[in-house]
Amino acid sequence: MLALKAENISKQYRLGQVGTGTLSHDLNRFWHRVRGKEDPYLKIGESNDRTTKGDSEYVWSLRDINFEINQGDAVGIIGRNGAGKSTLLKLLSKVTKPTTGTIHTNGRIASLLEVGTGFHPEMTGRENVFLNGAILGMTRKEITRKFDEIVAFSGVERYIDTPVKRYSSGMYVRLAFAVAAHLESEILIVDEVLAVGDADFQKKCLGKMNDVAKGEGRTILFVSHNMTAVKELCNKGILLNQGTLQYEGDMLSTIIEYQKSSATASSYHYNGNINEALGNENIRIKEFSVNPIKGSLIDIDSGVRVKLVFENYRPNISLDTTFELKNYEELVIFHVGTFVAEKNDSKIGDYTVEFNIPAGFLNAGNYYFRLYFGKDQTELLYGIDSFIGFEVENVKAGSKLHIYPGITRPLFDYKINLHE
Repeated sequence: MLALKAENISKQYRLGQVGTGTLSHDLNRFWHRVRGKEDPYLKIGESNDRTTKGDSEYVWSLRDINFEINQGDAVGIIGRNGAGKSTLLKLLSKVTKPTTGTIHTNGRIASLLEVGTGFHPEMTGRENVFLNGAILGMTRKEITRKFDEIVAFSGVERYIDTPVKRYSSGMYVRLAFAVAAHLESEILIVDEVLAVGDADFQKKCLGKMNDVAKGEGRTILFVSHNMTAVKELCNKGILLNQGTLQYEGDMLSTIIEYQKSSATASSYHYNGNINEALGNENIRIKEFSVNPIKGSLIDIDSGVRVKLVFENYRPNISLDTTFELKNYEELVIFHVGTFVAEKNDSKIGDYTVEFNIPAGFLNAGNYYFRLYFGKDQTELLYGIDSFIGFEVENVKAGSKLHIYPGITRPLFDYKINLHE
């Protein structure tokens, strides 16, 4: 049974100050509408790339999104910043309307989009539970029946009669999440709530959402940058990229697809004008490559050779490089570095740094490097995130998605004896 369906939904925003220079646009829209013509501004606009200035005053936060979610599904929505995740949740929560397209929902929706949404700072925690519950669609009788459970879950019993303006951000989100999670809705929409709060509360939130999804058969939509959390909670995934739906499938394959697209390249070789290579006035990168030590494919048995070539413009410093490797769950596998010039004796010119990751060290899966250059391991000269991505294949293990648990896949030298 369908819980939610999105058909060709798009959301366009106009940049600039609200109310400035929009009257002519509004009149133009109205004139086209009375003539039965299409909105002229739907034909313009750029994707929501925050890293570039762009030429158009209109941007598409979402463009032609289609998907279906069944009742009882736990769906993780992932993507880089600016991909349109929060906008999508606002549309599904009916906080704002889509510019084009329609959204069909089957059942009551409870949403937790921002910390303390619907809370009044002058009112106490107790009063805000009733206020927020009412905003979410709960009756006073329903709130009263669940009040003790909500407060116990939030862990703010001692301060329940204190105005929430005196709460910390962690207390705010605890109470807000507790109200939303205890609403008997068919669909629960949660946006990055786990970014606030300590590890125990995050675990508690995940447990409650897991109970809601699997124990109570309700539908969950969960936006998070925590790949471990979405992998643990969700069975389906949606990957957004600059406002478009890039991938939809089971959660693990969606995370792997995200990891592949997050890395800028699988190798980097630059032979052009050095001033246009990756870097800045301190460092320019000429090469960064990841290759198998043996064979033509990186797998568990092959080992990995990493090579970095860069040009240094900072003489007479202690120059260091740091390599940080993460997996598809955003877990740091290692964070290691070395001095290429240790006694304030760096030279202007090319440096090459190479090292091997031995066979059996990495489990099958997708990985990517972060790369940093520093002075005395204290001052950052240049850094780049999500730079080089690569995949370690299984060896005779069938499907790529059949990845055994664990970060490493050690190649032990087993000794086996049979005693009869």
